[in-house]
Amino acid sequence: MLTTVLNFAQRVAEISLLGGIEIASVALIVYYIFAKTRAPVIIAGLFPNLNLSYRTSYLSKINNIRSDLLVTLRSSNEPKTQNSVAHGIGTQNMLELTPQSGQKPFKKLLDWGVLFPYVAQVMRSEKFEYRQVTEIVHNDVVLKHAIKQAAELSLREQRYAKNGHRLLTRSASGDQEGQTEEDEKVGISYQAILRKQEQRAISILKDMGSTLNNGLLAFTSWILYKLLPCFLSGVVTNTKQIEMLKTATERSPGTPLIFVPLHRSHLDYIMVTWILTNNDIRSPLVAAGNNLQIPVFGGLLRGLGAFFIKRKIDPVEGKKDVLYRAALHLYLTHALKQGHNVEFFIEGGRTRTGKPCMPKGGILSVIVNAFMDGSIPDALLVPVSVNYERLVDGNFVREQKGEKKIPESFSKAISGIWKALKSNYGLMRIDFNEPYSIRELVNSYNKIAREDGNMAKVYKPAARTLQHNQSTSSLYGTDVVCEEHRNLIESISRQVVFDCASATSVMSTNALAFLLLTRFRNGAEEQILAESLDDLRNSLYGCKDIGFSGESSQILAYACDLLGSGLVTRTRDENGRLVIRAVNSVESFIELAYYSNMLTPHFALSSILMATFHSLLPEAENKKEARVSRKKLMDTALENCQIYRYEFILNKPTQVLESLLHKQLDDLLISGCIRSETVPDDLPNAAESRRLAQSLAADCLDDDDVNDDYLHVRNGEADEPQLLFASETLQQQRYICEVLAPFAWTYVTVAQSLQILHRNSMLESAFISFVINDLSSKVKRGSCIYAESISTDSVRNCLKLLEKWSVIEVCNQQGMRLISLNTLYEMSRESLNTIVKKIDAIVPKFNSGYFNVTP
Repeated sequence: MLTTVLNFAQRVAEISLLGGIEIASVALIVYYIFAKTRAPVIIAGLFPNLNLSYRTSYLSKINNIRSDLLVTLRSSNEPKTQNSVAHGIGTQNMLELTPQSGQKPFKKLLDWGVLFPYVAQVMRSEKFEYRQVTEIVHNDVVLKHAIKQAAELSLREQRYAKNGHRLLTRSASGDQEGQTEEDEKVGISYQAILRKQEQRAISILKDMGSTLNNGLLAFTSWILYKLLPCFLSGVVTNTKQIEMLKTATERSPGTPLIFVPLHRSHLDYIMVTWILTNNDIRSPLVAAGNNLQIPVFGGLLRGLGAFFIKRKIDPVEGKKDVLYRAALHLYLTHALKQGHNVEFFIEGGRTRTGKPCMPKGGILSVIVNAFMDGSIPDALLVPVSVNYERLVDGNFVREQKGEKKIPESFSKAISGIWKALKSNYGLMRIDFNEPYSIRELVNSYNKIAREDGNMAKVYKPAARTLQHNQSTSSLYGTDVVCEEHRNLIESISRQVVFDCASATSVMSTNALAFLLLTRFRNGAEEQILAESLDDLRNSLYGCKDIGFSGESSQILAYACDLLGSGLVTRTRDENGRLVIRAVNSVESFIELAYYSNMLTPHFALSSILMATFHSLLPEAENKKEARVSRKKLMDTALENCQIYRYEFILNKPTQVLESLLHKQLDDLLISGCIRSETVPDDLPNAAESRRLAQSLAADCLDDDDVNDDYLHVRNGEADEPQLLFASETLQQQRYICEVLAPFAWTYVTVAQSLQILHRNSMLESAFISFVINDLSSKVKRGSCIYAESISTDSVRNCLKLLEKWSVIEVCNQQGMRLISLNTLYEMSRESLNTIVKKIDAIVPKFNSGYFNVTP
């Protein structure tokens, strides 16, 4: 008996600290659910003999504290209180949707699904077979070849470290035995190195592999049904989009769905999975950064489908990690072959600015390769748009100001969850765009390449056979990555990001922040702001999906409450009128810019055109008669678009940028922001007629006989139309220019800061800090009115542009990035001034020029 007791005590003592933390975390979550819902009341009703009276006073206190929140918690079987702002027509709130619960046909009279709707929902939803692929990858001959290759590379490195300059004087076939004897003398063993690489392969797959299973999906779904209403008023999806995904799955049962969301929050990882699971669609494997492998939550994400990827695949700059790349490539390929859907964030990480980041094509290239080498017959790419009325993760102000990111940890995750559960973040909106086939995309891009006469860009799967024994040295899957393959991956990834951005729904906080930063930086009366919101909604109608509905005044009040008094204030002036304004601090403007930037890409082309038009207007005594030729405006605007090439994706690869600029210019003519000399009296009808003519031509002629470029060139050959300054709409012109003004200020500050690189190289991080400090000084002095121009992301994007222009050179030394001026700009200060002037041309001059003309 004593031995048994001692053994039991020993087992208890052997429980690790990590295990204790996990148990405590689960207990905390269960306790919180019990406390935050009506679970005690329900249990007391079902089991009246239980004494639960000790909880009554505590629960009443909780209910009193929560009564003043905008969103009330939904009970286990009662509908949630209607939010003050409706989420739109044709949408559904997943928090209120349990299609598997309730009384079912041909069931007994008393169905338990009526009493326990959430349990019924998660238990009755369709279950799928999720095959584990780690063992398959481990037994793959390609991985074994990669292990040998990695061992040989390690052997060479050790020989070099031991022998120095006498390395590899013998050929492999010449004196292998002598080389082996020499290795033994210095303590080098190839077999030991090989075993080490084999163990490393096992460790890589163990750390990477997902353990997706139906049990954890069901349990997590139930948890989310209970917890999400604590801090979200709704998780909104479009009913037709869900049906579209089901139809696509039914039509192509063997074709994997590749979900490609834009990344805004850590919550994104599980929300797409949660929605798909509860709509009877196979849950995907989700690519996640290994920074999320933290206690408890890392294991939870792994069970929900996450497979973890190193943030930096190659530990040493310029040296490829052959084994890791092979493992990742094979894991993805076998997952697709086993029928798994896949989800990955094409931006690589969360956006820090609120607008889409430039895509990273590594994982996409593996999926495309799986199609090209015949591993899968096809795959359907599904762009996914995610938006929040208020970001659950907080904000990225610290990082935008150049401060170091706080790494993810268990304590940070717990504190974040606790803070979220006590807050209100409004609606979350997820939109699934129409899937498109990789096979059809490849055919479309090849067709465009043939029409352009550039046969080098044509990508032919039949003409390219992948050598699997060589697929270990590149994430793309081949030793030699051809240029047309890179072009294809870049084109597909840019189209995905463009489609995601275009389909992202506009939330109430996006609209309010956009108006405050572009029209009313000093605030405005609520009535004036409501009228401007009506104008904004009308301008977006038919172009963007509006994620809210109702009276504009109510929407403004709701958005102000969500953003909080730290960002927006509502006060009454001396006349008793309600005034809404942004809090006058650098931090608040940077955070408001995050919400505003969701709309920035939509107005980017108009802003570029308007700013370019004002920069081209000549100095004249009679400013109202100043004019610019349409051709000159188009040519200059195209050049200015290139300045923003790493900031925005302005067009799809299948679209002609010049055609889009012409369309935006027609809209500016119709709105009266620019006047035309040719048809001054009937301008709107003329512009509409022009567009109608193009549409009729496109309908009447074959695709090979007509395009937008042809129409525009023909229109301008006979005579160059002159565009005139319109003083009557000067205020509206300023609003349009304000959209990109903060980015322009960041870029011109970077260009001006290049002077410190004269005959001097500098760490990239140090240069970025210098620019951020310079911007902060300008904002503090008032020479720059845009506090949101303090953005490390935009500084980095500008550096990419300058590197592309060969203005600067970037080299890596011992893992550090050094930047210096190119030889031409090092020798000539005038050449550097030319770059500054070129970028300065996109900065709107509100204190001079035509913006000071009296209407």
